[in-house]
Amino acid sequence: MAAVLATGPAAVLSHRSAAALWGMRPTARTRIEVTVPAKRRSANDIQVHHARLAPEEVAVREGIPVTTPERTLIDLAAVLRPDQLEKAVNEAEILRLPYPDLSRYSGRRGVSALRSPAEPARTRSELEADFRAFLVAHDLPTPLVNVCMNTKEPDFRWPQHKLIAELDGFGTHGTRQAFESDRERDRRLLVAGWRVVRVTYRQLHERPEELAADLAGLLPKLSASA
Repeated sequence: MAAVLATGPAAVLSHRSAAALWGMRPTARTRIEVTVPAKRRSANDIQVHHARLAPEEVAVREGIPVTTPERTLIDLAAVLRPDQLEKAVNEAEILRLPYPDLSRYSGRRGVSALRSPAEPARTRSELEADFRAFLVAHDLPTPLVNVCMNTKEPDFRWPQHKLIAELDGFGTHGTRQAFESDRERDRRLLVAGWRVVRVTYRQLHERPEELAADLAGLLPKLSASA
């Protein structure tokens, strides 16, 4: 707050300092980063960035004017390495912080390194339809779908090979309760001799060839006899 006040009435906390305030990414930097609309020199303990922020790009957190999570990620894209940016994005998703509309910032430095946000809202039936089409397109064996097994209904199951595929939609599996429940269930299935593969929207739609190759490797006997 002292750094913001020292830099002028329109100053806001930004970049790595804003990310730390939002909980996206810790920082060991001793210089506090702020953004101001007019040219101003940096000081020994304050790094000044210059940008005219729209009102919707500014928020207040813990009483401190700060760039919104969306704008913070855009600013981080210009100053972090890709691996550091990916970690910040992941943490923002875990914290359920809003993600920027990348089309709005097209052409800005580093924005191309930002990946698409978490999957759009999809119903269970839509994801299942996508996965069924994926299996057919890659000539993978046909599984049982939503067939009850010991009071549970695995999404997709290949009994001959003791393999289960669960579709992890972020909207239904992104809560703490679901996180704990899913892993408890996976552990019990493993003890019973089943292997569980969790498939996300992004894996299915952005890296389908990798996913197909992995599933083919897990189902070699079924593939040969299909």
